[in-house]
Amino acid sequence: MSTPDFWNDSTKAQKVAAEANGIRKKLEQMNELDRKLSDLSVHQELAEEDGSPAAQAEYAQEVKNALAFLDQTEVQFILSQPDDRRNAILSLNAGAGGTEACDWANILLRMYQRWAERRGFKVEILDILSGEEAGIKNAMLRIIGENAYGYLKADRGVHRLVRISPFNSQGKRQTSFASAEIVPEPDEVVDAEIPDKDMRVDVFRAGGHGGQGVNTTDSAVRITHFPTGLVVTCQNERSQIKNKATAMKVLMARIKQGELDKKMAEQEQNYAAKGQIGWGHQIRSYVLQPYQMVKDLRTGEQTSDVQAVLDGEIDPFLNAFLKGKKRVGPVEEEEEE
Repeated sequence: MSTPDFWNDSTKAQKVAAEANGIRKKLEQMNELDRKLSDLSVHQELAEEDGSPAAQAEYAQEVKNALAFLDQTEVQFILSQPDDRRNAILSLNAGAGGTEACDWANILLRMYQRWAERRGFKVEILDILSGEEAGIKNAMLRIIGENAYGYLKADRGVHRLVRISPFNSQGKRQTSFASAEIVPEPDEVVDAEIPDKDMRVDVFRAGGHGGQGVNTTDSAVRITHFPTGLVVTCQNERSQIKNKATAMKVLMARIKQGELDKKMAEQEQNYAAKGQIGWGHQIRSYVLQPYQMVKDLRTGEQTSDVQAVLDGEIDPFLNAFLKGKKRVGPVEEEEEE
């Protein structure tokens, strides 16, 4: 990076700079971990010398903090795949359950937005389709932040909700489903990578809320890829050119992810979002009635603090999946509807 001609190729330079920043952060985190462990031995000596309950409690808290930081550091080093550092493209789709499922998809949308906010990530809504009565049928987001894809790839699949339906006058308990699909955002896309004969580009007037001029031109873009059947829509920008560029990036990312999924099909059985969004395919259940429990069916990670999870506190589930961690002991059986 110190060579005079480093910035002559800005695209290559930005990639190298991003890689260097990632290495620096990992080194800084290792140095901080080393410091915490050194401080821990000092706290232990002081606690032993003092002998008071207060000193022991303070030492116990320091141990807890060090273990939490160690856990965080471990996850950072797990995210070492080339795509892990990239931004994430998150697509949410309502499944079985009608209006209930649309409302559930909207709740998941809010959950991921809150999670991103907690991490200081930026969220852009690329496309969204509202439900007929409530919620959303589908939505596509760009989550911008370091390792956004690395973290969220753990949540690919079907999410199941059990609750007393607010849309049922009889107050019956109902189950609904929604799927989350996450792909890494590519750095750049060349239109020539997909032959014109393999896709159709449609333009239409953008819908939804917006200020003056947002919905007065045909700026929204929908790209249909014939070989795979994938359809990508983008309408968040006023510029048709920008919307097409974003849609192309998402399409390329989905095609690439589809190819990877096929290659890993025999080794990895965790991702079922390509199948039916319904019974037997869920990766995580969120039960609000008759008890409160969020449980990941792959790792066994669970918590009774449902509201915290729906407010974006999903890191324990993401980390457990990334670390391949299994909950010790039997996992409670779920009551089917």
